[in-house]
Amino acid sequence: MEIKTGKHEFYIEDDQNEKIARITYQFEDDWTIVANSTFVDPALRGQGVAKKLLDHLARYARDNNLKIRPLCSYVVKAFEKYQEYRDVAVD
Repeated sequence: MEIKTGKHEFYIEDDQNEKIARITYQFEDDWTIVANSTFVDPALRGQGVAKKLLDHLARYARDNNLKIRPLCSYVVKAFEKYQEYRDVAVD
């Protein structure tokens, strides 16, 4: 599955170019992005797709010296569960 970059989102498409998984964000300020939505099609759930999208968002934040404020429930829970996001979490 290829993760593609859109405007304020990272996503995965199916064979018909329909978005079947995505994580969206918006800029809060010059140094902070808000992860505001994560969606994974029911057919893909349980395969770690949401985490792969979040990993991609975290890499984007690291590469651009940004912090992430989790807003959507998935990202809030992932930030609590996985220590690997500590460096990009808003203090």
